[in-house]
Amino acid sequence: MKYKVLITTSGIGNHLGEMTKYTNQSLLKVGDKPSISYIIENYPKQTNFVITLGHFGQQIKDFLQLAYPHKNFTFVTVDNYQEKGSNLVYSMLQAEKDLQCPFIFHTSDSITTDPVPFPQINWCGGYKSTGSSLYRSFDVVDNYVQKFHEKGKIDPDFIHIGLIGIHDYQKFWQSAKSVYKENPNNTSLSDVHILSALIKNNLPLKVHQFKNWYDVGKLDNFYKAQKNFKSKHLLLEKKDESIFFYKNFVIKFFFDSDIVRKRVKRAKLLKKIIPRIESHKTNFYRYRYAKGEVFSKIVNTKTIIELIKWAEIKLWTPPKKNITNFPNYCRDFYIRKTNKRVKQFYDTRNVQDTTNIINGIKIPKLSIIMELLDHDRLCNSRPTLFHGDFILDNILKTDTGFCLLDWRQDFAGVLNAGDKYYDLAKLNHNLTLNHQILVDNLFKIKFKDKEIDLEVYRRQKLVDCQNKLLNYLKIQGYDITKINILTSLVWLNMSPLHQHPLDLFLYYFGKYNLWTNLIKSQNEEY
Repeated sequence: MKYKVLITTSGIGNHLGEMTKYTNQSLLKVGDKPSISYIIENYPKQTNFVITLGHFGQQIKDFLQLAYPHKNFTFVTVDNYQEKGSNLVYSMLQAEKDLQCPFIFHTSDSITTDPVPFPQINWCGGYKSTGSSLYRSFDVVDNYVQKFHEKGKIDPDFIHIGLIGIHDYQKFWQSAKSVYKENPNNTSLSDVHILSALIKNNLPLKVHQFKNWYDVGKLDNFYKAQKNFKSKHLLLEKKDESIFFYKNFVIKFFFDSDIVRKRVKRAKLLKKIIPRIESHKTNFYRYRYAKGEVFSKIVNTKTIIELIKWAEIKLWTPPKKNITNFPNYCRDFYIRKTNKRVKQFYDTRNVQDTTNIINGIKIPKLSIIMELLDHDRLCNSRPTLFHGDFILDNILKTDTGFCLLDWRQDFAGVLNAGDKYYDLAKLNHNLTLNHQILVDNLFKIKFKDKEIDLEVYRRQKLVDCQNKLLNYLKIQGYDITKINILTSLVWLNMSPLHQHPLDLFLYYFGKYNLWTNLIKSQNEEY
């Protein structure tokens, strides 16, 4: 039958707190995809969707056009989605002219893996649950909805999940207008109020039970949903960026649109060693899914050297365009950027720059250590083409060599060059603190009697790979002390970007290693 699906994405998502600071709640990642993808993909391919836009509405529009270029979308901008007079009923009414046919209303925070029935009759989706404190609910008689209840009803027949089928669409819109006109400033007005009015007018509303349902609109339930839709990829998530995986392509999201613009531009320089970008929008780019094995799963003492030999030929080549005053760019990237990130850490973590005793060693203020570093030594690199996030999980082993993922957009503002020592520092970091260690919390930080103890549990294979790598690089004439110091700066830079307790661990681990490597470098001179 001919019908449409209405998905309302215009709301702010207040129940999710800071998670919607940088994006719309329907673009928050659940498993390997944003929640809206589970909704879209649960309907037939030729389904016509009507999407209301409000909070970060352009992101929704751009994403759907990138991810599903062959699907039929009608986008409706809601002019008021957070001020007086805004509510779900108001948002739904904005789409009335595009829904002059039977339709399904599917709220954007409701995921089900069950088939969704056509709106051949009027039906209301329900879920059997004992907990109704967070949800409206309803009771049924002979499989038809008898009455809706506000949140907190004891032992209702079904939880209302924000998924309904409307066959009598004209009566639905008439009731919607009446409900809104009666109390336009009621911010809690929803589809339930419209359905209640229809029931009072003797319009039959049959229940349809969904056995698999996940609420991603409330924080605790969002995390529960993530456990059910487990990701196949090991990643450290960030609030202002994300990566979505599909069968044949990958989509990257960045709140900072400048990052997207620069990465797309840099991709032209790295085109032979990274996946091909297929399309891009303001905050997104889409690239073809690359075939290969994630290097973190197969790395060993032999393949780690193969990677370096490959990088020396394919990646770390001189830039075609001459880069003048490159050491100054290195100072921006290594020294000034680190100081800025550390200040961000102090300002947001209530931590002060003081002398510490870490793992039994007395370590001075970080500001003193930064001044003692040999800046000339750290910044004397020759410019090369670089990747920027040269870690095991961002590298694929292919039949012909390697493919690099998640490249950086610039090096201190330079798009066409960088420092291979930074790539090596990132690799060295990852052999010490790989994603598996951080995700599984295989690290410890303990504060006792003004002393700090740090521990990391590492796989022996990674220890062996790191030793093999550094020994090889030393034989080839690389500055190992420089790599180790830059690795310590990597950890300091990471510290304000992650949550407790990883943020504290990275800061003190970085400070500890920076000092011990500085002492080693000074001993080398005598």
